[in-house]
Amino acid sequence: MALFTLNSFAQQADDRGYLVKVGDVAPDFEMTLTDGSSVKLSDLRGHLVMLQFTASWCGVCRKEMPHIEKEIWQAYKDKGLKVFGVDRDEPKAKALEMIEATGISYPMGLDDNADIFGLYADKKAGVTRNVLIDKEGKIIFLTRLFNKEEFAALVKKIGEEIK
Repeated sequence: MALFTLNSFAQQADDRGYLVKVGDVAPDFEMTLTDGSSVKLSDLRGHLVMLQFTASWCGVCRKEMPHIEKEIWQAYKDKGLKVFGVDRDEPKAKALEMIEATGISYPMGLDDNADIFGLYADKKAGVTRNVLIDKEGKIIFLTRLFNKEEFAALVKKIGEEIK
């Protein structure tokens, strides 16, 4: 019974809705990208990876995306950083409209039924969150909403990790 109780607590969301924390191995998943290709997180070991959980209806996400494009993706994509948008529970057409509207060029994956999101955060919690995963597959930074100071700390952490 004690083991069951311990596991129950392990699946409780933190005050920002996350089910994972810094230091955890990032939950593995495979997703289809809007270009039809697919990516599996565990296949990206050896690379610094950033997941950006988003949705077309999320105004804060749309505000943050051009910053991710310019300050993270364009700055570090040629240095080995992998960035993936993870569009929560929307058809491909909606994801493509969001890509066009925000002007981003980093890959966007489709998260049917928010199943990938649900590995990282409570499905009742909001999007606008970023997960930074180190080369060994461990979570090293989590953001929620678009706070300029937190975003600057994320950019700084990426710079420190990319050598």
